Amino acid sequence: MEFPYAEPYRIKMIESIHRSTFEERGKWITDAKYNLFNLRSEQVYIDLLTDSGTGAMSDKQWSELMLGDESYAGASSYYKMKNAIKEIFGFDYFLPTHQGRAAENVLFSALIKEGDIIPGNSHFDTTKGHIEFRKATAIDCTINEAFDTTIEHPFKGNIDLEKLEKVFKTYPKEKIPVLIITITCNTSGGQPVSMQNLKDVYSLSKKYGIRVYFDSARFAENAYFIKTREKEYYNKTIREIVQEMYSYSDGMTMSSKKDAIVNMGGFIGFREEDLFKKASVYNIMFEGFITYGGMSGRDMNALAQGLYEATEFDYLESRVSQVAYLGKKLNEANVPIQKPYGGHAIFIDAKRFLPHIPKEEFQAQTLAVEFYLEGGIRTVEIGAIMADRDPITRENRYPALELVRLAIPRRTYTNSHMDYVATTIINVFEKRNEIKKGLTLVKEAPILRHFTVELQRKEN
Repeated sequence: MEFPYAEPYRIKMIESIHRSTFEERGKWITDAKYNLFNLRSEQVYIDLLTDSGTGAMSDKQWSELMLGDESYAGASSYYKMKNAIKEIFGFDYFLPTHQGRAAENVLFSALIKEGDIIPGNSHFDTTKGHIEFRKATAIDCTINEAFDTTIEHPFKGNIDLEKLEKVFKTYPKEKIPVLIITITCNTSGGQPVSMQNLKDVYSLSKKYGIRVYFDSARFAENAYFIKTREKEYYNKTIREIVQEMYSYSDGMTMSSKKDAIVNMGGFIGFREEDLFKKASVYNIMFEGFITYGGMSGRDMNALAQGLYEATEFDYLESRVSQVAYLGKKLNEANVPIQKPYGGHAIFIDAKRFLPHIPKEEFQAQTLAVEFYLEGGIRTVEIGAIMADRDPITRENRYPALELVRLAIPRRTYTNSHMDYVATTIINVFEKRNEIKKGLTLVKEAPILRHFTVELQRKEN
């Protein structure tokens, strides 16, 4: 008899969570102005808002907290993190930051100016926000297959080489300071980028003299998909794959709250010493001295340990398998989701789920509210609200994909929780035609509005 799959860890500590009533949730979401970011954590039963900083650290990571060196400059914790980054990614130069968007802020302050063009594969919200804040333009060069949720393509995060070369030919290289490749590509559904695509993109970029940086929040999950989907990598270790991946880059930004499995932290890796020195000035201004960059020594220790744990195959198999477990449950019930399943989340296609709700009434946000009302599950919209307004016309942007993301925290929930989530989603799917109205905007910020937006139910 074949052994069933079992997680490569056991539970040492638990945290109680509250199960609320439908009536309570109705009041809470109304008070929150239909923005799930405004809910208190105790008002949420299963929190799938994000996998960022919400994972469970290991016993070794907790042990590293006690070994943290809190010296202002030159702490041993800095060198522990430096050694991990060199060993895993191969970068000689790095700057610690308190999280991923801080890394983007420092790097882009050194690289991007008004009028610049930044190509990539469906830039995530903070990336695009930092680009547009500097009055530059992000251009999406993702392959077309990424925008059809019904297609089974193994690497929907790939960059279309023809689209990318068109950008390189249209604009002078002085206007393109960097190409950003997001691995895995969150906005298109947690979809990986193949090793062959990374290699081809790097080669094309070098031909035109353009530097390549990886948005690396989920680099380990991307390596797992390369190992399991590109046959020439079946016998390679995750760390061997990661080392080759980063040989096709000039640097990286990292939100360590994802694939380093910590609650706070980030960094920038550099190939170029000159750019490292230039960015160091901004790191000191915005984050802290270059050997702590807004992080405590104990957090740097936990981050370094987390990088090693995240690049272990058994951990990744467990992590990605749990996401797939939820995806299979929803797929069997014909719930429209992005296929194949993502590495960190399941993405529900709100356009196909609620085709009778107009796009102007924000289908994905409407659906996320319904999931919360039904089962106390907090998810997040990745659609028109997150897409913000066009910085020139100020008109709403309606992206090709209108998704609800169910982001699974690492090592946090059991498959029984996934069963509950699936039942909640399926219940809403079965009564989807009873959802008659969407949502309208009441108040919004000029950029990254989805974090603080206020909405109301559409009136008749």
